Amino acid sequence: MAPQVTTEARRDAHAKHPAPVVLRGRALEPNRRIPLNLDWVEEVRVNTSAVERRAATHVMRRTVKKDNQAAWLLRAIACMDLTTLSGDDSVERVKRLCAKAQNPLQRQLVEGLGIEELHLTVGAVCVYHLFVETAVKALDGSGIPVAAVSAGFPAGLSPLAERVEEIRRSVEAGASEIDIVITRAHVFNGEWQALYDEIAAFKEACGAAHMKAILGTGDLMTLRNVARASWVAMMAGADFIKTSTGKEAVNATLPVSLTMVRAIRDYAERTGMAVGFKPAGGIRTAKQSLDWLALMKDELGRAWLEPSLFRFGASGMLGDIERQLEHHLTGRYSATYRHPIA
Repeated sequence: MAPQVTTEARRDAHAKHPAPVVLRGRALEPNRRIPLNLDWVEEVRVNTSAVERRAATHVMRRTVKKDNQAAWLLRAIACMDLTTLSGDDSVERVKRLCAKAQNPLQRQLVEGLGIEELHLTVGAVCVYHLFVETAVKALDGSGIPVAAVSAGFPAGLSPLAERVEEIRRSVEAGASEIDIVITRAHVFNGEWQALYDEIAAFKEACGAAHMKAILGTGDLMTLRNVARASWVAMMAGADFIKTSTGKEAVNATLPVSLTMVRAIRDYAERTGMAVGFKPAGGIRTAKQSLDWLALMKDELGRAWLEPSLFRFGASGMLGDIERQLEHHLTGRYSATYRHPIA
């Protein structure tokens, strides 16, 4: 008989009623904009050596196996922003991606794992502004949100008014999540008020849509810059902070992620507000997804394993997760080409 995911693991893999957001016994509210506190920014310190040691040991501290591993991989799918941001994107590719988002696992895997009742989907579909309407139509009735990369993605160097207008147009087209990109020069120059004002303008243009602030951490040079930019983005009202566009030479890494996650934790303790986290770029394997999920659980707790507070910016990773789940069922690894994305 083929192994199935246990009832307890299935329930944890894709909970329909997330637990309240609580950190160290304190109930948290959604983030909202607060005045820029330059004292908080200036006092930020990061022990780079300690962060790098913690990240290096994190991947060796524990493993999950068998049913528990399968459940964690299902959780990774539920927290995934299935993404296509290529120069050769097309309407048909986006439609195929949306079909995959609604049925991320092949039917035989769903039946073999015994997870039909989960109605498993990804967390969101992320596309360029040009394809927002296509994605919204393709996902109609699924409950899967559409995220648009806006505000001059990926460089963020177009005029501010144009970036704000692009956000508004994406929201009007039906995007319920907006991934904006900051001006990195504001960080290099210590122009924290300018960075705050920019992100606040983007947040206002988003209206009711959730905003993820992409910091472009591969360009920020130091972990202290990463932490300071994280604080400014959160004070300006970001619902999520995100590592990268996926276009930088260096994208999501565990040291950068640990720095940002700890900034989220400290911010929550000071303000009573919860901010989400999205690592993006370079996360391609099922094993990597487990590393990031464990990081969130260790540093922030169970509430940050929900799509409302954690997302992977990935697409290629889904194929490897499918292969690992097939191995869980059959004891054999299938060829990669048997698990196409779009």
